[in-house]
Amino acid sequence: MKFLFAITSLILFAQLAELGAVEKSRPNILYILADDLGYGDVHCLNPGRGKIATPHLDRFANQGMTFTDAHSGSSVCTPTRYGVLTGRYAWRSRLQSGVLSDYDVPLIAADRLTVPSMLKEQGYHTACIGKWHLGFTIEGESSGASGKKGNAEDKLMGAPLHSVTHDGPITRGFDSYFGFHHARMMKSVFENDEVTQLVEPVDMLPTLVRHTAAHILERAKSDQPFFIYLALNSPHTPIVPSKGWQGKSGLGDYGDFVMETDWAVGEVLAALDKAGVTENTLVFFTSDNGCSPAAGTDKLEKKGHFASGEMRGYKADIWDGGHRVPFMVRWPGRVEAGSQSQQLICHTDLMATCAEIIGAKLPDNAAEDSVSLLPVLLGTAKKPLHEAVVHQSINGKFAIREGRWKLEICAGSGGWGKPGDVEAKRQGLPDIQLYDLQLDQKESTNVQEDHPEVVAQLTKRLEGYVEQGRSTPGEKQANDVEIKIWKDGVKKKQK
Repeated sequence: MKFLFAITSLILFAQLAELGAVEKSRPNILYILADDLGYGDVHCLNPGRGKIATPHLDRFANQGMTFTDAHSGSSVCTPTRYGVLTGRYAWRSRLQSGVLSDYDVPLIAADRLTVPSMLKEQGYHTACIGKWHLGFTIEGESSGASGKKGNAEDKLMGAPLHSVTHDGPITRGFDSYFGFHHARMMKSVFENDEVTQLVEPVDMLPTLVRHTAAHILERAKSDQPFFIYLALNSPHTPIVPSKGWQGKSGLGDYGDFVMETDWAVGEVLAALDKAGVTENTLVFFTSDNGCSPAAGTDKLEKKGHFASGEMRGYKADIWDGGHRVPFMVRWPGRVEAGSQSQQLICHTDLMATCAEIIGAKLPDNAAEDSVSLLPVLLGTAKKPLHEAVVHQSINGKFAIREGRWKLEICAGSGGWGKPGDVEAKRQGLPDIQLYDLQLDQKESTNVQEDHPEVVAQLTKRLEGYVEQGRSTPGEKQANDVEIKIWKDGVKKKQK
């Protein structure tokens, strides 16, 4: 018995020592978020049905841990980015469907703790590079909640040179910002709170890569740890591969742009090597949602490339192709190289993960839907991290996933996929969908009639998450607006 106690104590001590070493190390953190990159667009994740070469991402996966059941907080852009930076589902905010447009009032409240503001409090330098799409206003121009629209030139090109922004990234925890607002306003390049240059969309990705590499080299000169949130513009529309990448994939512009995205990641990782900070840098790579049909997915499939892999649906949909995304993590010496996890996780988990790594305590009114990935990364997890994860489509339709089961509160795709919800109801399909993903990853057989007890259980879980204002332990919080789970005449299914 004494021997077993001694062994157990040694194991516990080793785990605590490892965690203490992690906290003491205060690693640099780099979070790379691709835009509209499908799970099946990364070749190593989809070798049988993927035809695009991604050597840098494949190598990155071999150097770290790949999560095969990772989900963006939404199947479209703005709400996912909100969740990444706040650790809170965006459907708790005023944004109940769709994305922000033009220059709009920021979605992240000024007093809400964000990943960069938390890290900044702990001594990190924080930088946002690339796409924002979380709202800010331009001096003299605004839209959305304020009702005043920008002129046609602004909508097409962004903001004129030397325009000044208000409530942008540097007011939400970032020390510096270099990037653009969103895909329809890509020509204007912002530095902190001012437009400093205008570029063509085809030049945006190389511009972001150059700036990121230079930023890494500069920050490496300091003893201060850094956090970089790098939000790429690719392979989202406009699909504009640089000249050197045109024709490389043999699958058209989209395949070429995915290859250039892979190159961009390789260049940023090479900058870490050049700066000598690779060993002490925790790197995440993922995408904000699934591949968009705008990529020409029907034509790609005819050529043998399936951007969602084996899954049903694409960007905007409630089906897994809309929000199950590539997710890889590299941390030399701590995360096992070439490892894989089947844990169900969500993009909202960044906040709690960073907090546990650096030993920061999160208040109850922050990161309400964030769970730390650290136990999985260190190989010490003994149970599922999430009780359940909530998904949302572009039209604001909900789904909840718990273990093998996925309940969808809509009749169709909830988005752009066919059939849409109206057409599905016209076809006489049930108001809700239930899938056993362990047996049916393609979500092809709705089993809601066969398992009313599962429908009731998941419905209760989702309603509880809405009512409590959180999906993690802690004091009850308030949602920003009333949340309607049952929409478009869909009635709650009784057991």
